[in-house]
Amino acid sequence: MKTDRIYYTDPYAREFDATVVSVEPNADGRFTTLLDRTAFYPTSGGQPFDVGDLGDARVIEVIDREDGTIAHVTDREVPAGPVHGRIDWARRFDHMQQHTGQHILSAAFARLFSVRTESFHLGSVSSTIDLAREVTPAEMAAAESDANRIIWEDRPVTIRFADAAEVAKMLRKESKREGELRLIDVTDFDVSACGGTHVSRTGGIGVIAIAGFERFRGGTRIEFLCGGRALDGYRTLRGAVVESTRLLSVLPSELPAAIGRVQTEAKDLKRQLKDAQSRLALVEASELAAAAEPHGERRVTVKALEGWDPNGLKTIASSIAERAGHVVVLLGTPAPASIVVARAANVSVDSGAIVKAMAAKFSGKGGGKPELAQGGGLQGSIDDMVATARELLTSE
Repeated sequence: MKTDRIYYTDPYAREFDATVVSVEPNADGRFTTLLDRTAFYPTSGGQPFDVGDLGDARVIEVIDREDGTIAHVTDREVPAGPVHGRIDWARRFDHMQQHTGQHILSAAFARLFSVRTESFHLGSVSSTIDLAREVTPAEMAAAESDANRIIWEDRPVTIRFADAAEVAKMLRKESKREGELRLIDVTDFDVSACGGTHVSRTGGIGVIAIAGFERFRGGTRIEFLCGGRALDGYRTLRGAVVESTRLLSVLPSELPAAIGRVQTEAKDLKRQLKDAQSRLALVEASELAAAAEPHGERRVTVKALEGWDPNGLKTIASSIAERAGHVVVLLGTPAPASIVVARAANVSVDSGAIVKAMAAKFSGKGGGKPELAQGGGLQGSIDDMVATARELLTSE
């Protein structure tokens, strides 16, 4: 027996009475409940399912089955017999705003620029339509304005049923279904075959705002917000702008230029810092090389240095290794430690082998060439690492 879909004719029904047809336990401890009639919308046509309550049970998913029944996945068993259902109206109305807004926005692109909507997705935060070709910012602005004109004129949005053959020429998007179609009619603007839930007048959408766009599969993916979501999006944007203007001490219209200046200054400072670190690394290398421990014909340096990134350690180690007879192991602290090993051309130590040995003992990773190797992620006591590295260098 097919489920009678209350939302088909009355999308504003928040509560309803029905009879439980069957209840089956699921492997995950939930239950699948079938009713003779329901106001719960199942996932379909790009629109997510409703949630709510069936008696004392919570409806957590609604599935449209191929046999015409609608399955309600509940968190507990629903007793056989009569049951009262309540949908989560805030979620439903949000979906109604977004879905009807999509019809109008897609129709605006089609009417103004003959651009077809290929697909629609209603997400939990924003919704998208995929257009058949790339559109310009000017075209997006025009379609957005036209869509909002229809909203503010508060036109009726009606539900009617007709044979597919009768209405084929009326539809903005061709329907692949046969037989009787459910039509959503935005008065004198758009007619679409759709099984989703919609507001009864366009004014119920409130506003449509295009939030972003990107190239997608040869066309354009438009992200948009309707009604309450548009208000939330505006509040988020307003908060970001107010805080940004406060931090940068500029007017909202001056933000782009101010951000550009900050980025340029940051790049300059980064370059200056890199130059300063390079000069400091050479000084550090000279001091470490002068204090190197003699070991036969070698001069050995094993040191833990705080505040140096892997690139800085590499610069210091490479500078020390330019001196004949020198071999060096530098560890960057705090843990997880990075490691750099380097040696002079006349020293036979395998730097890569030392890094691998250190990585194996201290749960890190790394490797490299005999003359220079590096790694990171070393865990444990820095004193133990220094002692192990010194042992590896002096045992050869």
